[in-house]
Amino acid sequence: MGKDKVRVLIADDSLYMRRMLRQMLENDPRICVIDEAVDGLEAVAKCISLNPDVLVLDVEMPKLDGMAVLDDVMRKRPLPVVMFSSLTQRGSHVTLEALSMGAVDFVPKPDSRDAISSVGDELCQKVVHASQAKLRIQEPLRRHERERAKRRRETAGKGTVESLVVIGSSTGGPQALESIIPGLQPNLSCAIIICQHMPAGFTSSFAQRLDSLSPLTVREAEYEDILEPGLILVAKGGYHLRLDKSKKDDRESYHVYLEEGAPVHGVRPSVDITLFDAVTLFEDRLMVVILTGMGFDGAKGAWAARQKGATVICQDQDTSVIWGMPKACYEAGASDTLVPLWQIPDMINEFCQNHTKRGLSRR
Repeated sequence: MGKDKVRVLIADDSLYMRRMLRQMLENDPRICVIDEAVDGLEAVAKCISLNPDVLVLDVEMPKLDGMAVLDDVMRKRPLPVVMFSSLTQRGSHVTLEALSMGAVDFVPKPDSRDAISSVGDELCQKVVHASQAKLRIQEPLRRHERERAKRRRETAGKGTVESLVVIGSSTGGPQALESIIPGLQPNLSCAIIICQHMPAGFTSSFAQRLDSLSPLTVREAEYEDILEPGLILVAKGGYHLRLDKSKKDDRESYHVYLEEGAPVHGVRPSVDITLFDAVTLFEDRLMVVILTGMGFDGAKGAWAARQKGATVICQDQDTSVIWGMPKACYEAGASDTLVPLWQIPDMINEFCQNHTKRGLSRR
């Protein structure tokens, strides 16, 4: 066993699944499976005694379910956790809750045995990246804060969008966005698009979760959605989010269309694909925010945006779970502004306020 290998503990009550997970993980020379746990209590005990680099955790576990295991581990022996989650609606809600509680990432569990091996490469890649992640254990939003967000809910109403904010994120992004979205002003006049690397079947639940935290309306993007002031659209998993402009009765509008093209940088939705359209339509009325995540998606689009005078900011290394996408953006020269997570809501609010004033002055 190489000392530099990522030491993984598998926790799953299914013997078949444990064998498949072990086989997939040990096919990667970077990974070593040090043990297995068959129930939640054993998973917690082995996390404490063996101190693995990464825990691969099933949501449905006997004696102590996956969420309770995650809570226990994060309190007693914090370590990177990758959830292995079903594609059901309940599974997607539970997975997003797990990410909020501190899990680094997740891999959707195929619904048939024959398809299990198809997620091997994704699982190995996420386990290796998780081993390098910074843990960000976030307190859940308290009930009174959720209620306050709902009471404040209002949008600037229908009308022509003067400016657009595109937020790109991957690993660690759901947690980062749960910090950003509640801090946005309830009367925001710009439109916002979130491109979070997330598979089909999860983005609808993710949008609903953000909507429950937000003073603005958040929903999953659908074909021919119109960008509106104060509306936040989450790119639909499994599709690239594209933008176009139309004109009716001397009034311009910007609309969304979904494209099931080939993955770009191995992902779909791709931040770059959305940014290239956004740059063409909005130029210097565009703000690009690149958040935590592995890989380099968004760097080319952000660079193109900067050439047109757009505002581009990147999350700093200290507050990123994985400083991959922001680093690539920064090193490409797309931005010279590295920002801690807690400053980003105010920067978005300020950008939208400034461009509202510019829009009014042009009328």
